[in-house]
Amino acid sequence: MRISHRRSHMIWIYASVTASLLLFAATLPAQIPRKGSALDPLHQFNSSVKALVKEVSPSVVQVLATGYGAVEESGHSNVGLAIEKQRSIGSGVIVDPNGYIVTNAHVVSGAQRVQVIIPTLAADESPLRSLVTARGQIEEAQIIGTDRELDLALLKVDRTGLPSLALGNYRNLRQGELVFSFGSPQGLSNSVTSGVVSSTARQLDSDSSMFYLQTDAPINPGNSGGPLVNVDGEIIGINTFILTDSGGNQGLGFAIPSSVVKVAYEQLRKYGHLHRSGIGAGVQTITANLAAGLGLPRSSGLVVSDVYPGGPSDTAGVRVQDIILGLNDKPVDSLPMLAFSLFTHAGGEQIKLRVLRGSQELLLDVPVVERPHELDRLSDLAKPHSLIEKLGFLGIDVDKQVAQMLPDLRVSSGVVVVARAADSRGGHPSLVTGDVIHSLNGTSIDSLDHLRSGLDRLKSHSPAVLQIERDGKLMFIDFQLD
Repeated sequence: MRISHRRSHMIWIYASVTASLLLFAATLPAQIPRKGSALDPLHQFNSSVKALVKEVSPSVVQVLATGYGAVEESGHSNVGLAIEKQRSIGSGVIVDPNGYIVTNAHVVSGAQRVQVIIPTLAADESPLRSLVTARGQIEEAQIIGTDRELDLALLKVDRTGLPSLALGNYRNLRQGELVFSFGSPQGLSNSVTSGVVSSTARQLDSDSSMFYLQTDAPINPGNSGGPLVNVDGEIIGINTFILTDSGGNQGLGFAIPSSVVKVAYEQLRKYGHLHRSGIGAGVQTITANLAAGLGLPRSSGLVVSDVYPGGPSDTAGVRVQDIILGLNDKPVDSLPMLAFSLFTHAGGEQIKLRVLRGSQELLLDVPVVERPHELDRLSDLAKPHSLIEKLGFLGIDVDKQVAQMLPDLRVSSGVVVVARAADSRGGHPSLVTGDVIHSLNGTSIDSLDHLRSGLDRLKSHSPAVLQIERDGKLMFIDFQLD
């Protein structure tokens, strides 16, 4: 748009006056409230909130995920699909000074490259200075592990000494407590909103064992993966989704409880996936019709619908149609409560299960077992020579045995990533356990030796592209070889 010389001169004068007023206002001394006046509590509260934000903000990062996806393409006579580079923005929180960051799985889903922006905060906290310091420092991040069911992912950057936040005690949380949501709504980094805990445990699907914290603290797209913190600056939840008719905040925000995040973080860091605990029994919610049809003594709660032969519940004497009353002296009346209790118990531990059988209450000792994960069975097949050092992972060839263990594999050849090397450094592609590598720079890969020789032929810092299969989807990962 063309602007006349006279108009541009007026705009310059206006901008100069505005800047002068802002600088003048910044030099005015803050008004000191009179001691004993009604304003004192407000200033004290204001100071406490500012101190909390200053403490938490350095640990909250912006997550940039880049990948390729299908988009609709229309012409004069047809409509088709095209593949184009896509970029999503979310949030994350540093939970360990050595560079471990928790975010949502959906934030990094399908990403070939993940970067995080770590904020750089200056001592000068003036409004104008914040425009300069808000940019932060960009770091390449590796995906250490993900779990789509919980919607959690663990990232790692090659940095140490980072400011981190502690996970709060979920059991101490109460409805109505003041909370603060941090993140990058709509890509606006280093944003904070406040509200209260609307519900400490909200089950949105009666058939799901997952439950969430509900808050009215404003949460918008881009806040996903950011922390929900209490007044002590502890993480009590990871923001994950909202219920909305407009696409924006309507006061219905949901976060994954800190107790779930704690267990998931430890397992994702150790295995790259979760080891879920169980007792070898199927359990479902009692409905009025179910209670009437089976003649159960209660019309609510949980009923045992299946006992796996030879499993821990079978050995302990649990029977179908037993009504579960409690676990370890605590009442249990919903699937989320039972799932949460089992999730926080490791394999090999014993639990005391209180059940109602007819009119008789029984207390049964049931051992907790970890349900085997597909990748655990695959990792058992890995050998010492399975290490691909240049990419920092342990892999196995896709042979007939492996193909049978992965029946949904779209291409029945390649190399499966079964574990990451403990000393893996930055610069490697964002491979996660379970990925299957099918090609390198357009050449099909059918074995570890084939992949290793292909990497050896590449010169240092030369471009490399892997075609991988992840969760049934084919995608490319591009990187430069160290």
